Amino acid sequence: MSNVIKISFEEIIYQIKLACQIPSTIEDIIHRKIVISKAEEIGIQVEPKELQQAADNFRQKNKLSNANDTWLWLQKHCLSLDEFEELVYIRVLSSKLAQHLFANKVEPFFIEHQLDYTQVVMYEVVLDDEDLTMELFYAIQEGDMNFYEVAHQYIQDTELRRSGGYRGQLRRLDLKPEISAAVFAATPPQLLNPIVTSSGIHLIFVEELIQPELTELLRQKILSDLFLEWLKKQAKQVNIVQPHSKLSEPSVIV
Repeated sequence: MSNVIKISFEEIIYQIKLACQIPSTIEDIIHRKIVISKAEEIGIQVEPKELQQAADNFRQKNKLSNANDTWLWLQKHCLSLDEFEELVYIRVLSSKLAQHLFANKVEPFFIEHQLDYTQVVMYEVVLDDEDLTMELFYAIQEGDMNFYEVAHQYIQDTELRRSGGYRGQLRRLDLKPEISAAVFAATPPQLLNPIVTSSGIHLIFVEELIQPELTELLRQKILSDLFLEWLKKQAKQVNIVQPHSKLSEPSVIV
């Protein structure tokens, strides 16, 4: 016979506290209250058809293909149907508020930060011997070896070695400043002079620089980033009275 363990909501709240998740939980609560308050101030409303469409999209994304799957999911997350509707409602409201506040700011932001979205396709070998790195650099330049041969011989990581040192499509923020400065100043295809960092000596082949385009996916990311930054700024202006006992509720003044 299997043991039965009863878990109360008080114990769940206590575990959230022990897991040090109270700050992030309070932050989520504040953000939700700010969204509701600001949307009400502006007069943004969610129409029933918008709510239904969002609920359908949510179920599809979470592979809840029928009523039974949905019911099991609700049980797993301790949600009632009303609470599920509230979950979807907040998502739709947040999306509409973000559109209202920042839809016309996405393109100017993209233009201003266009360099940050430029990507590089590059290959890299990192060594700890500067003399060897220079020797390999000149060997590639003179055609005695190619970059793939160097990568296959000197990279320890199996997957990276098999891919010839391919690092994928990277942005400036993905690279150390001293590396990104040289990489994004390259004229592809180009083998860069070895670069010394705290990680070692980098031998880099720049295959391509990809100029950014404001795709729908990037538009949504910028919109989301702007909205989240706005939420964080709004949250800093909120006065919070922290709970003193494990079950008391914090007071939030928006």
